Amino acid sequence: MPAIVWKGFLSFGLVSFPVRLYSAARPDHIRFNMLHRKDLSRIKEVWYCAEENKPVDRSEIVKGYQVSKGEYVVVEDEELKKIAPPTATTMEILQFVPDKEVDPIYLESSYYVAPDEAVSKPYVLFLQALAETQYNAIAKVTMHNREHAVLIRAANNSLLLHTLFYPNEIRAANQPAIKPGTKAAGRELALAKDLIQHLAGHFKPEELHDTYRENVERLIEQKRKGQKITSIRAPRKAPVVDLMEALKRSLESTPAKGKAAAKTAKAHRKHKAA
Repeated sequence: MPAIVWKGFLSFGLVSFPVRLYSAARPDHIRFNMLHRKDLSRIKEVWYCAEENKPVDRSEIVKGYQVSKGEYVVVEDEELKKIAPPTATTMEILQFVPDKEVDPIYLESSYYVAPDEAVSKPYVLFLQALAETQYNAIAKVTMHNREHAVLIRAANNSLLLHTLFYPNEIRAANQPAIKPGTKAAGRELALAKDLIQHLAGHFKPEELHDTYRENVERLIEQKRKGQKITSIRAPRKAPVVDLMEALKRSLESTPAKGKAAAKTAKAHRKHKAA
């Protein structure tokens, strides 16, 4: 049974119904343990008091907020529970926005929203209403010691929830500045569009894989067996001098996907039959 991330009510006008949140995705990568090079024993994390110059037990540790240099305000977990807003137990929907209106840059983490009952008529009603109107709900929920703005949408016959970054968390200053009015040349743009169509197809996540992870797993297996390590040669990339020529060669050398691939195969079959 998956772990429940949050449990409470989803409030839709005067209609409220119990729901549970489950994590919809999480990173899956190679994990290394820290070892002592001398004897390959595991290195343990030690909580250390700099003032007393000795390690301390986790039970002796409290949360502290620094208000000035060397001055802290200690905050207990029970005190945090006392000031939790209503959204700690109830997701209150603030508004509805058209599907695809929220820029994906605001999406943070994803969760499945499941009904907390075997059969939930309000859940089904809300799900169907979102799907048929093509609107998403914007709400707030408090979890993980933070009040999150969230987007709730209908997907694959269930509800999905995405926590959102707040505007002040978007690093707008890091966005590259492109001069207004900068335009690509007509012929180059036409070839670039052709290349896009050439590679266009439906999204197939099962075809995506982590090459770096595969390389690390192969490295570990080779070292375990005492084999020679296979090095990966990095491709040499040179700056594009002739953009038109680069686009043409890209079209000629890149395998087609989706409709373009089907069109190419159809033309090949027609030519073969003739």
